[in-house]
Amino acid sequence: MRQAARQAKALQIPEIAAIEFGVAGGMGLLEMEQVAESLQAETGVRFRLYGFDLETGLPPSDDYRDLPYLWRAGFFKMDRAKLERQLKRATLIIGNVGETVLAFIERYSPPVIGFVSFDLDLYTSTKPALNLFNSAASHFLPRTFCYFDDIVGDLDEVHCEWVGELLAIREFNDAHAARKIAKINGLSWKFGAPTQWHDQIFVLHLFDHPAYKQYINERTDWQLPLPE
Repeated sequence: MRQAARQAKALQIPEIAAIEFGVAGGMGLLEMEQVAESLQAETGVRFRLYGFDLETGLPPSDDYRDLPYLWRAGFFKMDRAKLERQLKRATLIIGNVGETVLAFIERYSPPVIGFVSFDLDLYTSTKPALNLFNSAASHFLPRTFCYFDDIVGDLDEVHCEWVGELLAIREFNDAHAARKIAKINGLSWKFGAPTQWHDQIFVLHLFDHPAYKQYINERTDWQLPLPE
């Protein structure tokens, strides 16, 4: 979310949206509220938050691409009333993501989308959620940051690009020439020490975005002169 806010500031965008697909109990969305408040104070960029969820937990599936050896129907239910009492700024969007995502932009008129967290566990839920990225480029930052939760996990989770969220990513990339979801190369090196979330951060590159080529580097000049 921080890099999304910094990019928005460089592009003189005053407000952006951050989205969580798969809210479950709500701890992640509540944490996003805290982060948004901190980043607004730091960067001046405002956040509008949205959380998508079915409320009743994971739907049933016997599709091998949904990793039924890991997930069961009903996992990760939401106590909606309890969560809504604690939320301060986020909007909950309840229903089948395949339907709610299609009406999202028209119904809610979000600001430019800068960050999206995917925690839907299942391939058959993640794939329709990625339809959000078929919307007009003007609805996104040129490089929209993404977090995919269910691609690492514990030792029993053996994720690969032929199942789950990674398969949904691969199929999206195969279907789009001008938009690609990709890891940040060398992210662990940028932080000095590797940790799990470094492998879970991706960026939606919208090569068809009119501002994709706009210079945002803080350096106004960058030279490497030889010593005298």
